[in-house]
This record gives sequence, C-alpha cells and structure tokens, in this order.
Amino acid sequence: MKKLSIVAIVLSLIAIGGQVFIFATQKEDPDEVYRQAMQADYRVYAPVLPDTLFFCGEPIPLDTYYVREALDRELLVNLYWQSNALLWMKRAGRYFPEIEPILRRNNIPSDMKYLCVIESGLTNATSPAKAQGYWQFMKTTGQRFGLEITEEVDMRNDIEQSTEAACKYLKALHDRFGSWVSAAAAYNCGEGGLNSRLTRQGVNNYFDVRLPNETMRYVYRILAAKLLMTHPQDYGFYIRESDLYPVLPFVTDTLRGQNVDLNAYAKLHGTNYKMLREFNPWLQTEKLTNKNNRTYVVKLPTRDGLSVRKMRRKQSNDLVKSL
Repeated sequence: MKKLSIVAIVLSLIAIGGQVFIFATQKEDPDEVYRQAMQADYRVYAPVLPDTLFFCGEPIPLDTYYVREALDRELLVNLYWQSNALLWMKRAGRYFPEIEPILRRNNIPSDMKYLCVIESGLTNATSPAKAQGYWQFMKTTGQRFGLEITEEVDMRNDIEQSTEAACKYLKALHDRFGSWVSAAAAYNCGEGGLNSRLTRQGVNNYFDVRLPNETMRYVYRILAAKLLMTHPQDYGFYIRESDLYPVLPFVTDTLRGQNVDLNAYAKLHGTNYKMLREFNPWLQTEKLTNKNNRTYVVKLPTRDGLSVRKMRRKQSNDLVKSL
C-alpha cells in the first residue's frame, strides 16, 4: 500500500510539473498566444462586387476583367479607409440635401453627387494645382461657368453656386461626348485631354481608352463611393441617421454697399466672424470693399438653431439605408 501511495504521489507531482511547464511555456511565448487569438477573432473580407452596376443610367461593363479589377481596387481602398468613408457619409447628411435638388433642377443625374464626394470629400478643399471648393474648380473654369472669384469673394466655396456651375460644366461635357461616364472622366482630365486620347487611340468610350493614372482610377472611385454610400450595411458600415451631420438652419440677409467690416456686420446680426465664415465660406477676408458694388445674399445662423441637441432631436436613430 505504501508503494502504491508513493507511486500515486510521484505521478501527481509529474502531472503538476507538466502543467507548470505548459503554463511557463505560455508565459514565455506571448506572441503565440496573441497569434492564436488573432487567427480566431480577426477577419478581413474581400468585398463581393455586384453582377451589374449603372452610373447615371449607363451600364458599367463588369464582364471586362480590367474594369472589374479596377473597381475592386477602388472599393477595397475606400472600404478599408473606414474613417474617410464614414466622414463621407456624415457630411452627406448636410450637403446632399442641397446638392440633389440643384442637380435635379438642371436635369443632371443624381449619381453625379458622388463626383463631388470624390473631388473634395464634401469639403472646401484646395488641391496642389489650386483647384478649390466642393467641386474643385480651377479659377479659369469656375469663371467660365459664372463663378465670381476675387481676393475677397470665391464662389467656388459656395455649395449652391458651385453646384450650379458644375451642372453647366457637366452638361457641356455630356453634350460633347454623349456619355455621362465620359463627362465625369473629362471633368477630371479636361475635355481636350480626353478627346485627343480617344481620337489617337481610335476608341469612343472611357473604358477602352488609356488615360493618365489619376483619370484611369477616377470613375472607379466614383463608383466605389456610390456602392459604399448607397448600401453601407452591405459593406459593414452601421451608421444611424443621428450620426449624420445635420443641415444647419439659417436665415438670409442681403449685403449691400462697400467697405463692409464683416466683424462688425456679424456682431450686428448676433453672431461672430468665425460663424459668418462657417455659413458663408465664399467670403475670403474680414472686410468687403465690394468695388463693383454687387449685392450678396448672406446666410446667418438662427439664434436658437445651432444647438446640437435640438438638431439631433429632429433626426431618428434608424440605420441609414442609403445616401
């Protein structure tokens, strides 16, 4: 009996020693524990591309391998740049309600709002080439389509006027090329640049022509934005309507005269210069000399309309189905 007890004790000690050894091994190799946890819990999925896709009513030839792979690239890049895509969606809550009626009024397809998303991220961006505003107009092009651009006033930064100008430009491009896809491409590389390459290469559409790399990717980036913002939940984005940036309530005032001190003007209307610029980003300086004696319509914040809580109460918490 004593021998059996000794044997049992020895076996128990061996078992305990083995457990201690395993535990010690795990403690000494945390990378292995981490690696196993990552393999068990972390997943990155390749997005499933649609079988059919349209832009402005025009079919995208997804059966052509390089078309499908180019779209796949832009969808992957923008899908996994989640912070950027979420900012697109949030800003769309504020700016799409202003852009969409203008596109509709000018008979421009609604899909063109995604061109604005790609151009500027729905911000008043400035490119290295000095393109400016939501629709990224160069100075000469903006002036060609009726935008006032001076040291004091830059209407490329006004969402309404710049969208009206973009409609005129897109309509002119569509009239020239007969395709909204080609119009979008020409918006990026210029009508002359697109036309000369189509002619030299003997083709008649965007998908068959070799273009500079930025323009080669451009339409596919627009398509990726459309897919992500039209079907956000299909790509793992769960964003509530209350998460969107709300439309800012405002009243309008007519600004006339010369040598207007905009700090004093803002104070007179119960606000400050920073807020005046927030609502009127087309203003460029603190004073408006207005040498041509023009009349401007200025947006002013409503006195009780800027409370985040009040604005959010008007929005539901339903998940956004599409933008």
